[in-house]
Amino acid sequence: MDPAPPPDASFSLAEVQQHLAAGACWVRCGARLYDLTGFLRQHPGGEQLLRARAGQDVSADLDGPPHRHSANARLWLEQYYVGELQGDPQSSMENETAASAITQKTDPEIEAKFQVVDWDKDLIDWRKPLLWQVGHLGEKYEEWVHQPVTRPIRLFYSDFIESLSKTVWYSVPIIWMPLMLYLSWSHYRTLAQGNVRLFTSFTTEYSVAMPKSMFPGLFVLGMLFWSLAEYLIHRFLFHMKPPSNSYYLIMLHFVLHGQHHKAPFDESRLVFPPAPASLMMAFFYTMLRLLLPEAVGGIVFAGGLLGYILYDMIHYYLHFGSPHKGSYLYNMKAHHVKHHFAHQKSGFGISSKFWDYFFHTLMPEEPHLKMQ
Repeated sequence: MDPAPPPDASFSLAEVQQHLAAGACWVRCGARLYDLTGFLRQHPGGEQLLRARAGQDVSADLDGPPHRHSANARLWLEQYYVGELQGDPQSSMENETAASAITQKTDPEIEAKFQVVDWDKDLIDWRKPLLWQVGHLGEKYEEWVHQPVTRPIRLFYSDFIESLSKTVWYSVPIIWMPLMLYLSWSHYRTLAQGNVRLFTSFTTEYSVAMPKSMFPGLFVLGMLFWSLAEYLIHRFLFHMKPPSNSYYLIMLHFVLHGQHHKAPFDESRLVFPPAPASLMMAFFYTMLRLLLPEAVGGIVFAGGLLGYILYDMIHYYLHFGSPHKGSYLYNMKAHHVKHHFAHQKSGFGISSKFWDYFFHTLMPEEPHLKMQ
């Protein structure tokens, strides 16, 4: 016979105040207590927004305004559940009324997900590498992968291969900035010699000379090229919907991007690891070399490489940074977190919404609905 589950912890108001005085950020929904200290840097509204609500009931904030939190956001909140509040500044009758009102304001679809994640009863075994398990989820994979969790992910049995699938954020500028600077300087010197021409592989009569003054334009073209590639890769490759009966395509989707949606704050998996990034760089460089003269292709590639570096750094910051309210990055952070928690089929731009505007994939503007 299985042992009975341990009872929920309970805290007096004085104990909660002690935690708050020590710098923790505890909030409550009715009598349910949540420790959001570890979520402060990740909150799309910024750390100060949560700090200002420490010790308060955030039930009304979940329903909005300014926006109503998604079912996944509420499920995410449950991972920070620590116990029940024993006492309340208001009367117990008022507590029961508030709790009843919260339940009535919650959609049945959301209420079904309003529970602490039970790792032992999840669809996969979190004690084992996930990559070899997700393919068996079949038609359940799509819903499962878009229910984010707070824990880190292990993909492979091999420690060596696992290490190649993770990296720290600063590996991106350390590895790729020197290469970008070298290619820029090297190919600028070639361009400055004055003997680089376009279209010579097709015709010599109508070939176009490329003076060194073209360097800035070619470099910016490369950055624009990367911004488009960033959008297309995210939309059509990372967010492909693998067939439910394809074990290997589900695995491929999970290793490419599904893992990031399942564990969006696993900081070792927020930027491209050097090994797979090198394969991507080699592909783009080879394509440009086949289509353009070496110097021209090299400069366009260098611009694209800088675009990639900025993209990965912005992506990491959108997950772990606390941008100033009202700033460009503040708006992009809110935009990106909504993509993770509510609108996975839109909002594919990471560093910019430009291509979302162009291809009409902006997230829908949802008016706030007051719950009766």
